[in-house]
Amino acid sequence: MTTKHCFSCGAPVAPKAAHCSNCGAKLAGNPSSYPSAPPPPPPQEWFSQQQAQQQPYGNQQYQQQPYGNQPYGYSQPPVYYNQKNKIVAGLLGIFLGGFGIHKFYLGRIGWGIVYLLFCWTSIPAFIGFIEGIIYLASNDHNFHMKYSR
Repeated sequence: MTTKHCFSCGAPVAPKAAHCSNCGAKLAGNPSSYPSAPPPPPPQEWFSQQQAQQQPYGNQQYQQQPYGNQPYGYSQPPVYYNQKNKIVAGLLGIFLGGFGIHKFYLGRIGWGIVYLLFCWTSIPAFIGFIEGIIYLASNDHNFHMKYSR
C-alpha cells in the first residue's frame, strides 16, 4: 500500500485518513485522488533564468553582487582617491572661511580665489562659517562622495 501526501504540509498520510497527522488539515475528497508524492521542485536553471529576466536590461553581468553582511553590500569601506578630513575642513571653514582656506584645502582652487577676492566684504566669512558647520554635520560617506576627488 502506498502512502499519500497532505496538500497543506506535504507530510505523508495514510491512504484512508480523514485528517493529516502532522498539521491536522482535513483531507477532503476521494483519498485515492491524493498525489502519491509532492511535486518535484523546479530545476535550478529555471530560477537563474527567472532572475536574469528580472534584472535591468535582462542581463546578469550588470548585477552588483553584495559582499558580506555590511550595509550597502560592502565588506570594506569604499576607497576614495583624495581623502580629506571633514573635521579639518569644517574648522578651516569656521575660523578661516573668510579667506577661502577651506576651499583650497578641499581642492576647489577657483572658489578659494573668489573667497580671497571678496574677503573684505565679510560675505565669504559668513558663508565659510555656514559651510564649516555643514562639513562637520555631514556623515563621512556623504562628505567623501561630495568633496573627495
